[in-house]
Amino acid sequence: MAPRPTLNITPQLHDYVLAHSNQPDDVQRSLIEETARATGNAATMQVSVDQGVFLTLLARVMSARYAVEVGTFTGYSSLAIARGLVDGGRMLCCDVSEEWTAIARKHWELAGVSDRIELRIAPARQTLASLPRAPIIDLAFIDADKESYIDYWEELVPRMRRGGVVLADNTLWSGRVVPGADPDGNPMTEHIAAFNAHVAADTRVDVVLLTVADGLTMAVKK
Repeated sequence: MAPRPTLNITPQLHDYVLAHSNQPDDVQRSLIEETARATGNAATMQVSVDQGVFLTLLARVMSARYAVEVGTFTGYSSLAIARGLVDGGRMLCCDVSEEWTAIARKHWELAGVSDRIELRIAPARQTLASLPRAPIIDLAFIDADKESYIDYWEELVPRMRRGGVVLADNTLWSGRVVPGADPDGNPMTEHIAAFNAHVAADTRVDVVLLTVADGLTMAVKK
């Protein structure tokens, strides 16, 4: 039997974690505040501050040169990744909302990373399918419609270089992915659970599901 976790992440402990990690700068705080004002309840789709720090550091330690994001929203995660790219690095962002990504564009400019980012407003599956099949992607981040996660995965994995990393957000789904934890049978829960099973069985990658925020799957291309 695997050892049980030793920590219960209480709100107080989470606050402690944030206090002892890199803090948002003025641009990131502006983005958080504008997202809350402009998107209302949808603001919960924005990645957490600790996730943003993790994305920047991961891109930096990987010396990532080319990154792809599926689901940009107002741009916090893409800003974080773009900051971690090597000099001359590039990032492709896939989204369908001109309104919400306008907030992203504004803050990419303020952060000085807009020249690194290409935003395509179109269905992400269409955008991903149009990319070269060559394995050139260093880092990919999936945070979009949950019913399409497996489709995005299957477009991205063949295009990842060896040692490239695919991240997928919300893969613990507030704990509802545990069998029996969602008695109402929410379809989104079923989609996430199916994705998790699909990834765990994929022999092309090594994978860990991290207990960061709402669950962050991290897979490394073999």
